[in-house]
Amino acid sequence: MKLIIRNSTNPYFNIAAEEHFLKNYDDDIIMFWRSDPSVIIGKHQNTMAEANINFITKNQIPVIRRISGGGTVYHDKGNINYTIITSSENREKLVDFANFTQPIIGFLDTFGLKAVFEGKNNLTIDGKKFSGNSAHVFKNRILNHGTILYNTNLDNLEASINPGNFKISDKGVKSIRAVVANISSQLPKKILIELFMDKLIEYYINYFNIKSVSDISENDKSNINNLIENKYKLWDWNYGYSPSYSFYNEHNGSILSMKITKGIITNISLSCNSLYDTKICSYLLNNNYKYDIIISAMNKLNLTSEQATNYTSLFGITG
Repeated sequence: MKLIIRNSTNPYFNIAAEEHFLKNYDDDIIMFWRSDPSVIIGKHQNTMAEANINFITKNQIPVIRRISGGGTVYHDKGNINYTIITSSENREKLVDFANFTQPIIGFLDTFGLKAVFEGKNNLTIDGKKFSGNSAHVFKNRILNHGTILYNTNLDNLEASINPGNFKISDKGVKSIRAVVANISSQLPKKILIELFMDKLIEYYINYFNIKSVSDISENDKSNINNLIENKYKLWDWNYGYSPSYSFYNEHNGSILSMKITKGIITNISLSCNSLYDTKICSYLLNNNYKYDIIISAMNKLNLTSEQATNYTSLFGITG
């Protein structure tokens, strides 16, 4: 197994790097990394049903879709991510979260923390989740990855993945909300996350008897950056890839109903008892259901402050 050093905290780079190493290498690879604030959604999830668009837009937190399944997670520099990519001819045994997470449980035991594997893919301490895990199979290769909440901003975590009260009907994978906790608050002696991560990496090196350690090559960086520009920064991937869905919302007696396919509003019905209803529907039909497009449509009309607030609230956003 090869340890690849990951120093970038750019979330686009970190998510794209996983796909790159999964699909372009035959080696067994392990990586540890941290990212700037970001919301990472599962491949088969509906972004609008998982992320708080108002909060993440206001705070410039990107939403990035990964290639693995599972639920939505929040990343920041207080969250440690770990990735293991391996190969096997037996595809049925590739996904084994209980086995994949054993080193984490063993490592935390050295600090006197009793972590347990619960459900399909979670790690908890005293019933509180600190780690979620997911996987993606590519041919005879599997990418297993997970999170470790060390000293993550839990207020931002909660706000980022707490969508609005509007109703969305779809066939997307729904995240299962859980009570979460940071590792740092449970340690008998506080240590910086950098030292904790160094110790974690050292534990894995010994656990897997790793002999090869390398940085990301310039060629790999170039290919990863190409993948970012052609996939991971695209609205079509992060939002438009969501499954088709129906959107319904009521506000102050007004009603909005939409159908969205590949991120595009294909049907819209708006009842605000206003002369602007027809114009807004005309502006938005066959356009992306996108924050800035909604705001732009509102700005084209001579709306009062009250009218603008009512309309944007119906669309689940605040201008």
